[in-house]
Amino acid sequence: MATTADVRHELASLADPRRAEGVSRYLQIIPGGYGEGDRTIGVSVPEQRRVAGRYWRDLSIAETATLLKSGVHEERLTSLFILVRKFNKGDEEERGRIFSIVLANTGRINNWDLVDSSAPYIVGPWLLDKDRSVLDRLAESSLVWDRRIAIMATFAFIKAGDFHWTFRLSERLLRDPHDLVHKAVGWMLREAGNRDRAAAEEFLARRYRVMPRVMLRYAIEKFEPQRRKEYLSGVV
Repeated sequence: MATTADVRHELASLADPRRAEGVSRYLQIIPGGYGEGDRTIGVSVPEQRRVAGRYWRDLSIAETATLLKSGVHEERLTSLFILVRKFNKGDEEERGRIFSIVLANTGRINNWDLVDSSAPYIVGPWLLDKDRSVLDRLAESSLVWDRRIAIMATFAFIKAGDFHWTFRLSERLLRDPHDLVHKAVGWMLREAGNRDRAAAEEFLARRYRVMPRVMLRYAIEKFEPQRRKEYLSGVV
């Protein structure tokens, strides 16, 4: 069986200090940035996915959960890629265990790429046919990553043609203080609108004037130019 040390060793062999500098800026792993305190070693996402592809079968769920507690960003992201693969191939018990691991470690899923690589593929799919009240609790959290997880999890519902929770959480997060939540809400509203334009516009019509600008721009990105102009001008 593979171990956490095996994965760490392979990732370290792929490390690139010059890439790490760029990643640090991109993910704001800088003083005052939302990723402050994290550490990156400069392994590209495609390389991380390849490592995950080699290890997901042989690395146990427990070892993968240990990797998720790492102080290195790429190690945590790789662990999530592995967990997604295990979730997709697992039975109900394994899927439930992986879901619980993710929820227990949201403090380690502490950047937008980590959230977006896991919430729509583990949290949302697990909750498709289950009680979703945990999303309300996440949306009320003081941790920005919990709130982004909540709205991003609804991507799985959107794909299934269910927009209720996207609209419900968008309403709750309408005045969220963080730009990363604004973008995620706008993105999910856009995805809902791609599938049911009338439902999305019904939601927007009563709220677009009080939405953060970036949330609105994301939500209407795929609308016709004239319609976008109407929303941005406040004349809908």
